[in-house]
Amino acid sequence: MTVQLLHLADLHFGGLADLRAIAAVEKMIPDLRPDAVVVAGDLTQRARHGEFQRALAFTQLAAAAAPVYVMPGNHDVRWWARPLTPFGKGALYSKYERYFGADLAPTLTIPGGGAERGAGGAVIAGALTSHGAAWGSLTFNLRDLTVKGHLPAREMKRVRAVFTAAPGGQARVLVVHHNVLRGEISRRMGLARWRRAQRRILESGAEIVLCGHDHQEGAEVLGGRVVVSTASTLCTRVRGGRASSFNFVTIEPTAVHVTFFRWEPERGRFKASDTLAFARPSRQSPAQQVPVGS
Repeated sequence: MTVQLLHLADLHFGGLADLRAIAAVEKMIPDLRPDAVVVAGDLTQRARHGEFQRALAFTQLAAAAAPVYVMPGNHDVRWWARPLTPFGKGALYSKYERYFGADLAPTLTIPGGGAERGAGGAVIAGALTSHGAAWGSLTFNLRDLTVKGHLPAREMKRVRAVFTAAPGGQARVLVVHHNVLRGEISRRMGLARWRRAQRRILESGAEIVLCGHDHQEGAEVLGGRVVVSTASTLCTRVRGGRASSFNFVTIEPTAVHVTFFRWEPERGRFKASDTLAFARPSRQSPAQQVPVGS
């Protein structure tokens, strides 16, 4: 009945990747025994073939231990190919698709362990928020032209259909690249028109959101009922000089636990540190953060 997800984001293969940290994660995956490995975008730094090839090698190694869920982030999009052009969008994702397939926001089902069909387990659905230089994510800040994401209604309509069709006992997990809550250090929202995006997430039926983009780890509750796990980065651009980290999300019938594994460079390893626990709500009751016992 328990589902465990290794939640990563922002590996940024290329000049910024921390290869020691990535190698340590690769070594840990079999020992952690996750039910799935989720990489919430930004596998590359400049969407170059060599970067995608290294990212593919990482996911193939992880796939030997568990199913791998991948979606593109803003750094994986060739935004310069079609800036502000609503047609021919295939060029934006052509390199990503070459290595990871044409489904940019796939669905992954993790079977439950109960005797009853559909008991436990999880359904993981993605919503594409990385659209390059697009009208939906335009802001007055020019540096955000290709950085901000947006969450189109069509994406959430598809996600809502997936969650509606899933058996009642399955956890509904939404994956997006951009952070849906304001960064503690950056004070920035990852999504343009973020209030509307948050409302769409709440209406989708999602119980848990896995995201990244902000380069700082976090776990909070959105709208009183959706647990949001934000993964940090495994590259050298960590907010506030903090250690790199990844999240390990444990979904139980009555609770969701998010454990941060922080990088210890002097020892060349990640170590489990603090855990935040949230009561897993029913369809009617809200999520609440609860104390974690020793």
